[in-house]
Amino acid sequence: MFSASKLTEDQKADLHRWASEGASIADLQKQLKTEHGIGITYMDARFLVLDLNIEIQEEKDEPAQAVEEGAEVTAADGAPLPTGDVSVSVDSVAVPGAMVSGKVVFSDGETAIWAIDQYGRPGLDPDTPGYRPSQEDVASFQKQLSELLRKQGF
Repeated sequence: MFSASKLTEDQKADLHRWASEGASIADLQKQLKTEHGIGITYMDARFLVLDLNIEIQEEKDEPAQAVEEGAEVTAADGAPLPTGDVSVSVDSVAVPGAMVSGKVVFSDGETAIWAIDQYGRPGLDPDTPGYRPSQEDVASFQKQLSELLRKQGF
């Protein structure tokens, strides 16, 4: 796993500058490779963004419409939007083939097993086949996972 401590101050400044210019995490990963010769995985790039407190600018679609107080918030297809939080845990013994693994409960109540293999590749195995968590849940999951792994010395 790549660590932010391996970067020079100039490289860190470049990452912040690229992000302020609108670069995505994948763009940061590519530019780090092309301009500094540092090849890292997408997950490592995501962790760098978190470690260095880099603000990734998201595209602004349309301003959110005001919701009447007490009205039920629904998705475009009419389904109620999840209102819970994402919960991440780390297994005391990793699943076979993984360096570290655990469980995640997404805001809509769906659960999945996550794992990171010996090459640093992440994997997510939802209990419901074909389930895809929302972007907000993925971001929350990644942030919590990064913090948990950092606390445990990974």
